[in-house]
Amino acid sequence: MNSVNENRFEHWKKNIILFLSSQSISLFGSALVQYAMMWHITLSTESGMMMTLFIICGFIPTFILSPFAGVWADRYNRKILIILADGLIATATLILAIVFMLGYDAVWLLFLMAAIRAIGAGIQTPAVGAILPQIVPKDKLTKVNGVNGSLQAVIMFVAPIVSAGLLSFATLEAIFFIDVITAAIAIVTLLGFLKIAAHQKAENQQAVSYINDFKQGVTYIKNHQFLKQLFLFFGVFFVLMAPAAFLTPLQVARSFGDDVWRLTAIEIAFSVGMMVGGGVIASWGGFKNKIHTMTLASLLMGVCTLALGVVPVFWIYLLFMAVFGIAMPVFNTPTTVLLQEKVDESYLGRIFGVFGMISTSMMPIGMLIFGPLADIVKVEWLLVGTGVLILILSLFLGGNKALLETGKPVVEEPAK
Repeated sequence: MNSVNENRFEHWKKNIILFLSSQSISLFGSALVQYAMMWHITLSTESGMMMTLFIICGFIPTFILSPFAGVWADRYNRKILIILADGLIATATLILAIVFMLGYDAVWLLFLMAAIRAIGAGIQTPAVGAILPQIVPKDKLTKVNGVNGSLQAVIMFVAPIVSAGLLSFATLEAIFFIDVITAAIAIVTLLGFLKIAAHQKAENQQAVSYINDFKQGVTYIKNHQFLKQLFLFFGVFFVLMAPAAFLTPLQVARSFGDDVWRLTAIEIAFSVGMMVGGGVIASWGGFKNKIHTMTLASLLMGVCTLALGVVPVFWIYLLFMAVFGIAMPVFNTPTTVLLQEKVDESYLGRIFGVFGMISTSMMPIGMLIFGPLADIVKVEWLLVGTGVLILILSLFLGGNKALLETGKPVVEEPAK
């Protein structure tokens, strides 16, 4: 068994560099298009309703598809699923670019594109989460996920700047072609250079139906106390995060001024913080018990949420926004690694699928509560209230015996 594992991870450094590079190139192209479409709709319609429809089209397909995509990630070759998802998005983007070049540029086509891209993301996300333990030794997962988080933060920092620059002299369809090229590079890299053996279940004859596969995933969660409690924590946590995630631009416009540079500044501060946080968790690795790291990060996010509701000076506000950004990868990385280490490999796709459903649905549900409230009470009060509740929730996380037991380090021989 040990010799099998050694062979499996023999070239893991080369494989993870190829994998993360290809995914980063693809993500950069996707982010360029996402910002370009959003700004095109904003400038051409100047309609809040149109922006809401665009956001909904980019959210609902992922939410609906997540449980099925999780089953697929456990039943089939995960590398092929990632390639198919990239291929779906690239093909749809190419068709849309051609249609726009022919002069047909109706806004509803961008809604359709947002939905197709959400389908691709819904397929890809659980497959990516589940495939990393096939490439990376367990004792290196924290570092690799931290590096991946930093790469994503850099992309989300650079992409809006580049997208805005391109839109100043290039057409929307030209940016679509960039996304097609970056997706093609990612697909060729995965197909031609990255060799990953299919996980065991994907190699076996699939005798069980999709519904039964999904039911088995739900049963797996029910039978593991730490998963039930972790997912319950995240359900509440994401609802409480909604004001900090969605209402801070509204707060800044109301309280500090509606200058565009202020809204840009909070995005940049958060993105820079995330880049720093990714580097911190990649180099530090966190506490030996991952729940302790998650608790520290969630306490930081609670403090920052509370502070965003009370600080009267904008530059101090930006400072807390940056600290919030630092805390995000310090929280997300051990969460991902915890699932990758503790969940049976044959169930990883389904577990990440359920986790995807929670993460994509709870904040919008939170907005159904806090969005209307923001027109009745000041956003500052919502931030103070949710900040206090996040702090209380964090204390429950740090004191949960089942989760603390699960968060203990995996004992395994280090990779060479």
